[in-house]
Amino acid sequence: MAECEPSAHRFMDLTVPEYAYMFGFLQADGHLQQGVGQKGKLTVELNARDIALLRTFQKLTPYYSSVTERTRSTNFAETHSSATWSLCSLEARTKVNELGLPYGRKSKTIAPPLGEFSRRDYLRGVIDADGSVGYTSKGFPFVSLTTASTAIAAYLCFYAGKVTGTERSLKRNARDAIYNILYTNENAQKLAGDLYYTGCLSLERKQNAAESLGTWVRPTGMRIAPDRRRWTAHEDRVLLRLNNDAAAAKELGRTEKSCYIRLWRLRTGQVAMPTGR
Repeated sequence: MAECEPSAHRFMDLTVPEYAYMFGFLQADGHLQQGVGQKGKLTVELNARDIALLRTFQKLTPYYSSVTERTRSTNFAETHSSATWSLCSLEARTKVNELGLPYGRKSKTIAPPLGEFSRRDYLRGVIDADGSVGYTSKGFPFVSLTTASTAIAAYLCFYAGKVTGTERSLKRNARDAIYNILYTNENAQKLAGDLYYTGCLSLERKQNAAESLGTWVRPTGMRIAPDRRRWTAHEDRVLLRLNNDAAAAKELGRTEKSCYIRLWRLRTGQVAMPTGR
């Protein structure tokens, strides 16, 4: 990690890679609590194995903050050891709040900061907190993010699209209204290589996972799936006008199955009807 000398003047200057990363992580996994009067605190609780990152946050913060550890029983494990970074300074909390970390519940309302910020460092912070990097059960590289924020999901898709050349459509999970964004194989390699560059601030285990993705080689004979062809408003209008899978497939150069599914989605309101002419 490059050295970033902490000062009250530069604290949370998001053009500084370490602060951009830290802010992304705080937005995703931090909790800003407001107490009576001017009281309150900013906290991040992680598994004790990741305590090194919290100590780095402490070093980056030119206000008093603490890192504490505790072990307790949970529903998922007989014992669970965690570490918590806590910051109470009103000046520091106000700065973080003004940048876009709300008090209280925040999962749907957080968004990328306004103004200049180090983009890949910010996104790496978000993914370190709420995402995953590694290999699927079948041994294929992946980078994923789970978020309730439309703005965060859209920004990752925009940024990753520039890096990988692959588009992703946004759709909330029907069960819990969460976005699950996934990049695999070469796209995961490209994205991980861009976000987790040498010397960056990150969770060590995810840095190691990201670096390991670079060694993956597509197995001989494994075909590359073509990018999904998006439906245009013009195609939707043709499909509705013809109202026939086979005829639409011939005119649009698509499969009958894709035309059937698209027409069904249009008729049932699962996708919006085309506008214009």
